[in-house]
Amino acid sequence: MNEPKPSDGTVEIHLQVNGHTHALRVEPRTTLLEVLRERLDLTGAKPACDRGECGACAVLLDEQPVNACHWLAVQAAGHAIVTVEGLRERPEFRPLQEAFVAQDGGQCGYCTPGFAVAAYAALRDEPDPNPLALRWALVGHICRCNAYEAILAAIQDAGGRMRSR
Repeated sequence: MNEPKPSDGTVEIHLQVNGHTHALRVEPRTTLLEVLRERLDLTGAKPACDRGECGACAVLLDEQPVNACHWLAVQAAGHAIVTVEGLRERPEFRPLQEAFVAQDGGQCGYCTPGFAVAAYAALRDEPDPNPLALRWALVGHICRCNAYEAILAAIQDAGGRMRSR
């Protein structure tokens, strides 16, 4: 026998976030970013443009960086999602954190989690990126403080730290 569907317009989804499965009821139009921040209290991914243009909301979806504002939560069901909070638990992320502090790559810090997620993916794929490849890996990430040189220096520093470990 089929159970009746709720009349409130929500659907049940299961999201795997940072290794934990969460059963949630959401409206089909709810973005992954909204669920992460408002329902799961994972506030590292930041709302900024809500158009997928700034990268402040970057997360890993099946280990690939994506903008959480561009994914509906229902689309993300069945995928492994890792936020910057989840990366913090990975030992290989530590050199990136250290380098951002050492090179002042954070400035105001609003865009830092998104840059860190993208940088982690870039360094995982290419531990010694040339500056041009690194810039391409960060296309779509905006720093309103204009700290791009410090961010690039931090990522290159992190790559060196990762290679030396």
